[in-house]
Amino acid sequence: MNDLSDLLKPEAVRSGTAAGSKKKLFALLGEVADAAYSLDATAVTERLSEREKLGSTGFGGGIAIPHGKMPGLTGVCGLFVRLDKPLDFASVDDLPVDLVFALLSPPDAGGEHLKALARVSRRLRDRAFIAKLRGAASADALYALLAGTETRDAAA
Repeated sequence: MNDLSDLLKPEAVRSGTAAGSKKKLFALLGEVADAAYSLDATAVTERLSEREKLGSTGFGGGIAIPHGKMPGLTGVCGLFVRLDKPLDFASVDDLPVDLVFALLSPPDAGGEHLKALARVSRRLRDRAFIAKLRGAASADALYALLAGTETRDAAA
């Protein structure tokens, strides 16, 4: 299934954003989670940072999938950020990251959390799809690609 719309809403997608460090990126993701899902920005930032201390969530090819468990959620929700400048992420291939898909799950969503991680990971391994994400003209175009809908203002 290529459609990630069940994990993501348009308000949770950002394009051309700046973050000079992982710490700033996680704070930005906290702000996006607050705006899109009314989650506590500080708590989101802390959860993502705590998980990252266990090992980098940068899985290669300029992509990271930070994730964490958040009390108060009823299901898995996603955040997507395309950075304007790649960020050192200690990824498995040592390449800097410019595409970030964060996942937040309820504390008891073990299987659901792992399935969502696997789906996102699988989708973000498609090189043609990644090229489209990098060429998308706007956050709306990014969402359309991620949701599997209209792609007309994305680069081919």
